[in-house]
Amino acid sequence: MSGNTPGRPSGNGHKVAGNTSGRGGNKPRPNQGRSGRAGNASASPASVNGTSRSERPKTSARALAVKVLSAVEQEGAYSNLELNRRLKEAELSPADAGLATELVYGTIARRNTLDYFLERYVAKGVSKLQPWVRSLLRISVYQMLYLDRIPEHAVVSEAVNLAKKLGHQGISGMVNGVLRNMIRNRDELRIPEHLPAAKRISLEHSHPLWMVERWISQYGEETAEAICRANNEPPAVSVRVNTTMTTREKLMLEMESMGAIVEPSRLSPDGILVRSGGNMALTTWYRDGLLSVQDESSMLVAEAVGPEDGQTVLDCCAAPGGKTAHMAEKMQDRGRIVANDVHAHKRQLIMDQADRLGLSCIDAVTGDALDLDERYPEASFDRILLDAPCSGLGVIRRKPDVKWTKTAEDIHDISNLQRELLDRVAPLLKPGGILVYSTCTIEPAENEHRVADFLDRHPEYKAAEESAWSGLETAEWKVVNGGVQILPQYAHSDGFFIARLTRIAD
Repeated sequence: MSGNTPGRPSGNGHKVAGNTSGRGGNKPRPNQGRSGRAGNASASPASVNGTSRSERPKTSARALAVKVLSAVEQEGAYSNLELNRRLKEAELSPADAGLATELVYGTIARRNTLDYFLERYVAKGVSKLQPWVRSLLRISVYQMLYLDRIPEHAVVSEAVNLAKKLGHQGISGMVNGVLRNMIRNRDELRIPEHLPAAKRISLEHSHPLWMVERWISQYGEETAEAICRANNEPPAVSVRVNTTMTTREKLMLEMESMGAIVEPSRLSPDGILVRSGGNMALTTWYRDGLLSVQDESSMLVAEAVGPEDGQTVLDCCAAPGGKTAHMAEKMQDRGRIVANDVHAHKRQLIMDQADRLGLSCIDAVTGDALDLDERYPEASFDRILLDAPCSGLGVIRRKPDVKWTKTAEDIHDISNLQRELLDRVAPLLKPGGILVYSTCTIEPAENEHRVADFLDRHPEYKAAEESAWSGLETAEWKVVNGGVQILPQYAHSDGFFIARLTRIAD
């Protein structure tokens, strides 16, 4: 469901506006860059398909960003996949690839705020612009407001030249006029004072108004704003140690000897935070199976399952296999894990993970999780993990597209699917066994409400002993009724919900 995606490079060193966290009247200000965003900014090869770079038309970082953003808006493309594809084709320098990555993810993350300011200066309205023109203006205003190392005159010049290349003189003139007018009136580019709380948070931290209103009703204004602020911060880089091959202490010493800056995760005994060290998925440690790239919150799922040597485990929705592999490592590769996923092509992803990590106890199978009860006898498994499909609102920091594509109706629909999935897998657990239900969302309807409903309808189940979470509680979150809700601001990790349930022994 979630976790660091291998291949995401660090940013290009430009700085990004911070979360304008004060009250009304704030305007964007420089702060920390959004390193760690998606896009393959690794070293570029000299040629592709026999054509040297010098023979192919040059693509600028800004042109690439405009194309990616237009594809996301027009075609519903996934920003990370579209960006990776175009970066590989363009073969930009690492610095330009970093800038393109920054522009794509920063513009998506701040879209609401950018459009709010643009609306004052685009005569016919932002929504009436051609998608590529809208994207060009957005990345330009993003640079002006959030990247303090790019001079404003350079932003305008690059935008005008790109408008001429992609459009015509009339469009370039409009782009020039809009941007220069905004520069002249820069002091007016601020969020008005005395807005209602939800509207203020929506504009300052660039989230849909309905989402902010929903979170205020669920968590209160202060926590809702903290969630939105955290969603705009750069994601941390964390890795999970393959404990069948080495220990965290040994791997950290080796990483430090090679110049990496690392520290132990305070959430997972198998986790390492990488403060500096490059793209972990390109290292020999990754290649040789000593580590996997995974978010700290995601690592807690296998901890909750607590599989033991020799047990039989079911991972209902397993792809791409990160949590599956972690459970196999916890079992020291002794026992059997049935790793199920509905998509046949994703079975290979699971097996690739297992092969890289040297794990042989994983049996990857293909099928709908809704018919698992038809494929396996009752009480077949000692442990079951249902890492359920969800709205993904806990990983906005990594996937900013999510906040603009999800709706309240989506949450309702997915919660119904989660309900059915729980009902279908419940009979498969042995009495006394453990069922872990997890999501990468912060929506109560998909999390604690879903578990409470399940326990009400399944008297054969109860919340597992909370002692199993010993050492995992913090001042910010507590284990309640077998489940823990991690919000993205708590530990600078993904928003996650994890519930640990047990089937009552006969």
